[in-house]
Amino acid sequence: MDKLMTLEEWARANYTTPPSQGTLWRWAREARIHPAPEKQGRSYYVRPDARYIDPAKPLSVSSSRPPLPRQRRRSAASIPLVERIGNGKAT
Repeated sequence: MDKLMTLEEWARANYTTPPSQGTLWRWAREARIHPAPEKQGRSYYVRPDARYIDPAKPLSVSSSRPPLPRQRRRSAASIPLVERIGNGKAT
């Protein structure tokens, strides 16, 4: 298990001008720090390798996989009556 540090220690280690305690606690409550901080008693503890995730900036996803093909939805008229009755759709 990694050694945990307080949010304030983490902020001092990662920012030249660390955010205030209120801002850090808000980030923790709003899940803006990953991996998520743990609240123990009255303090939040976080792993040293944790990172702030800005919700306004989307994460970049690698496009190594081709997109999945879209499946067309079949209309009720194209499904045989026997199959519709078996699925609980009488019409």
